[in-house]
Amino acid sequence: MLKTALSRFRIISIIEGLSYLILLFIAMPIKYIGHNPYPVKVIGMTHGILFILFLILLYEAMKKYNWNIRFTIELFIYSLIPFGLFFIERKIKKLAIA
Repeated sequence: MLKTALSRFRIISIIEGLSYLILLFIAMPIKYIGHNPYPVKVIGMTHGILFILFLILLYEAMKKYNWNIRFTIELFIYSLIPFGLFFIERKIKKLAIA
């Protein structure tokens, strides 16, 4: 399953995107409504590590599959917005089919 650069990138984009949603919609409300900053520290650090791994695997896939810079930047921008993981997945599925 994780043998190709594309499959590794798809998996990390999903995991990283989910960690972003957990950070925004679970950990942040706990911090500001529940006055408990601990979940943001834990989830935030985890998300940061996953984001770095996402960038590394994005670069690997870009080089392996000769993605142009515009497409790569588009995937990067999707990673910065909440629910962007679904846009990334749609784009990558189109590539996997083609």
